[in-house]
Amino acid sequence: MVKLINYTTNPEITIAIAARLCYSSSDITKIEYDFKEDEKGLEKARKLIKKIRTSGHESVLEHANFTFIVDKLSRSASHQLVRHRIASYSQRSQRYVKETNPQIIIPESISENKEFLDKFNNLVKEIYSLYGFFLEKGMPAEDARYILPNAAQTQLSFTMNARELLHFFRLRGCERAQWEIRNLAKEVFKLVYPIAPSVFYGAGPSCVRSGCSEGEFSCGRPLEIKKEWTTKGLL
Repeated sequence: MVKLINYTTNPEITIAIAARLCYSSSDITKIEYDFKEDEKGLEKARKLIKKIRTSGHESVLEHANFTFIVDKLSRSASHQLVRHRIASYSQRSQRYVKETNPQIIIPESISENKEFLDKFNNLVKEIYSLYGFFLEKGMPAEDARYILPNAAQTQLSFTMNARELLHFFRLRGCERAQWEIRNLAKEVFKLVYPIAPSVFYGAGPSCVRSGCSEGEFSCGRPLEIKKEWTTKGLL
């Protein structure tokens, strides 16, 4: 469903260098040497990043970027994803790519109920039959797409910096988030944590690091969710 295809080389060291130069009188060569790419330098970088995250001075995390490709995501979920504005997106176009081979995401609330599923499948079949009719009659694909469902699968790539990813995990990892984008957040976390553990340690919904932020809308299972998002849970 999701694959990490590129990221900032040595993201923890990159972040640490950016952070150190803000408060150091040393020249850049000395700062780079302090965080040279070896075990000792990485240990120093991780220690500094822990301090940064504890203090909340997270702007330096923006120097590390991660690029993903996503497949088998519904248009409904992709509309939620692109609301995260501090990111770059490229998505398969329904204007130029004709949807002649229907690929659909079906929620469990529909798939587990035979009556619902039959009605859903019948409607999807009717929609794509009309879509095909429009195309055969010469209607531009950019107009025919207006009848396509939110359940239609899409493909996209997106790039987020580490700071925005933490925000993404905080909002979309919450149990109140829609199930599809919540699953995406979990899969993305699994990919980035091993690469930059000091950056993404404790990532997840607000209940992982502190209390639930949802107030009266809380799922009521903060301990269970916290356990799921810890290293031993998702990874």
